[in-house]
Amino acid sequence: MTTLRFTCLAAAFAVGLTAPGFAQSTLRIGLQQEPTVLDPTSDATASIDGMLAQNVFESLTVVDETGAVHPQLATTWEISDDGLTYTFKLVEGATFHDGTSLDAEDVKFSFDRAMAEDSTNPSKGIFEPIESVTVIDPATVEIKLTRKDAFFLFNLAQGDASIIAPESVDANATTPIGTGPFKFDGWTRGDRLTLIKYEDHRAASDVAIDKVEFRFIADPAAATAALMAEELDAFPGFPAPELLEQFEADPRFKVVVGSTEGEVILALNNARAPFDKIEARQAVSHAINRDEIIDGAMYGKAVPIGSFYPPHGPAYVDLTGLYPHDSEKAKELFTSAGVAGSEITLRVPPFPYATRSGEIVQAELAKAGVTVKVENVEWGFWIDEVYKKKNYDMTIIAHTSPNDLSNFARGKDYFYGFQSDDFDALWNAIKTETDTDTRMGLLKDAQNFVADNAIHAFLFQLPKLGIYRANVDGFWAASPVLYQPLSAVTIK
Repeated sequence: MTTLRFTCLAAAFAVGLTAPGFAQSTLRIGLQQEPTVLDPTSDATASIDGMLAQNVFESLTVVDETGAVHPQLATTWEISDDGLTYTFKLVEGATFHDGTSLDAEDVKFSFDRAMAEDSTNPSKGIFEPIESVTVIDPATVEIKLTRKDAFFLFNLAQGDASIIAPESVDANATTPIGTGPFKFDGWTRGDRLTLIKYEDHRAASDVAIDKVEFRFIADPAAATAALMAEELDAFPGFPAPELLEQFEADPRFKVVVGSTEGEVILALNNARAPFDKIEARQAVSHAINRDEIIDGAMYGKAVPIGSFYPPHGPAYVDLTGLYPHDSEKAKELFTSAGVAGSEITLRVPPFPYATRSGEIVQAELAKAGVTVKVENVEWGFWIDEVYKKKNYDMTIIAHTSPNDLSNFARGKDYFYGFQSDDFDALWNAIKTETDTDTRMGLLKDAQNFVADNAIHAFLFQLPKLGIYRANVDGFWAASPVLYQPLSAVTIK
């Protein structure tokens, strides 16, 4: 899971276009997914960024709802003529929540740590082009690249590139300390996480919310009950699309349906049988019926995909017709691959889009002559056994990071178990191409490559189903990145 100008917009964007003088307020947000740790630089769980990136932690740059890059901890930057040297000027007056000051040494520490051989950063690849990070003076840092990187400034805005301090890094897994407009207040596992306004933030006077409560509610019925009882002010990723009409009819709420970068895939472990054979992977792609899955799992509120790229993206290629639903064709391919009549395990994480899709996939593959054993597992188990140990045959997961076609260039150590010299070369061309039109063409080639090789079965683009109380403003309708800055949110 990976991540893919100027000074005058920095302050306004970083804190939101809000005015001082708001009454004290608490914002209560529902989330499906509770992480196991709270450090976005060491764990791939999307909800860490969703809660903490650009709220508790900040980065050199930040991305707005359109995907455009703006200054954050870096107020300005200069790029050398050859595109290989970036010189960043840091904001004045930024402090960590423990009172220590931010300076260029903290930036160097953050990047050196992310690039280290023993780094556990979940998007370590975004730091790969960096040759060196040099402190010029306390307010200036120079980053030299080994090659051009078309996504460099965008990647610097991700939670994986959060700026942290050596004094507090060891505690970030449970008591995160950053420079953002909110600071960590407490975490009751299995229930909630709370943030409070950081009064010493350089723009604290413009932040309207005094306290944020994230409540972890994975069950759709419980999420609905909490909203209807007005125990929540917002549920940006509401897990029950079948209930949206109920909220649309209630004047206390507003429903917003937006897009995300989340490709929902039926992931296949390419590193072991039977999915080390393309015939078996193609069989799965023919066996699935996307319309049936979208209707049954998402109640029609999703867009089908045929490769690993969002339909709203500028380089999108519609490849949903490459493997038309055909149970008999799937059965033939399964027989050719020696899979017919066997049992395959599908390990499903505890998210409604995944559990519902899993039941449908099980029935569809049965029609193609393959028995699927569905195992519903907890998130911590999924991270350890599926993501880290690659102990699975199939799984269903939404990849919500932008520019994540790069996943297919992460080699067999990544949980896909896939490696191709041809794709590696293609991705290298994409990430170094600075001409937009040329890069768009290469991205189309990459989508075709991934689909032609049936590396996974591609299901649908995860929508952003947001339910908000009518008096709450400032939430993004779309999610071009994993985070949601809360400094611009207001309660009337």
